[in-house]
Amino acid sequence: MIKMKLAKNIAAMGLGLAMSAAASAETVMNVFTWLPPTHAQNAVVWPTWAKWVEDATEGRVKVNIERTSNNPGQLFQLVEDGVADAAFTFHGFVPGRFPLQQIVELPGLGVNAEAASVAHWRVYEKYLKQAGEHEGLVPIAFFSHGPGVIQTNFPVNSLADLEGKKIRIGGGVQSDIGERLDITPVSAPGNKVYELLQQGVTDGVFMPLSEQKAQRLAEVAPNVTVLPGGMYMGSFVMFMNPDFLEGLSQQDREAIMSVSGEKLSAMAGKAWDAADTDALAYAQAQGGNITLLNKTDAITTDFADKVKGLDEEWIESVKDSGVDARAALDELRAIAKEYYEAHNS
Repeated sequence: MIKMKLAKNIAAMGLGLAMSAAASAETVMNVFTWLPPTHAQNAVVWPTWAKWVEDATEGRVKVNIERTSNNPGQLFQLVEDGVADAAFTFHGFVPGRFPLQQIVELPGLGVNAEAASVAHWRVYEKYLKQAGEHEGLVPIAFFSHGPGVIQTNFPVNSLADLEGKKIRIGGGVQSDIGERLDITPVSAPGNKVYELLQQGVTDGVFMPLSEQKAQRLAEVAPNVTVLPGGMYMGSFVMFMNPDFLEGLSQQDREAIMSVSGEKLSAMAGKAWDAADTDALAYAQAQGGNITLLNKTDAITTDFADKVKGLDEEWIESVKDSGVDARAALDELRAIAKEYYEAHNS
């Protein structure tokens, strides 16, 4: 009897040790994120990728998603320093560091976020990666928000109505567009826009339609002017700490990258597209003044005139990067158009 009890105790101890070893073998990846919890990035993109990672690694890597109060422009440094293992942010929040990534933001792409995101990833891999702009980080996806639109607390009947108005811009190509439209630019993180408009610090913002609902801008900027193809796109990146990645087994590193890259870029872009569609219906239901312009409207043709030459200015600005910027831009637009047509026929 004593021998049987002793054997059971030893067996139980062995099972406990095995379970403890399995638990200790589990790695937790801490992800920092921002924007409201209901935003597509937090409600769809991160949770979907987290499930992909856990499935691909057979549960050996778990993803812990934490909302941070840090300025999103600081997230590059926080991940480089190992404070977080992964994050996402907008390239334009760090002026001067990522000029090549503005390639996807230039007016004239004329596609949705999914197509732009896939094109950006492919062109990064072929052309932009060699410049080392993301040194100290491991990009796991590039994605764009949907086409940028004008959102204001006053009606916009012509581009002249924007002159001198205080408009929040996020950096990147938006800054160049704002200068050509003679606005008074106000730089601020995207998650501060509602507050700025509510307090009268700004009169409007250039952002995708999704923010009418995601950040409740329908309450403070009910006038929305949508140009065909949008004013610009937005260049975002999801990235990891290289030391964290290297600390994993080769099997798990490969598993994580297998559910990242183009696959993650496409999924993120598609989620932001869906948020745009949902937000348009929401803004209309809220009684907003939503103006959907066509190609022949005066605002559309005036805008096209004002942004002429931006391609050449960008190409000139990155001439010392060692990248064939003209070839990269031409290929990005060709990929984006082909992908868009193939998936929206």
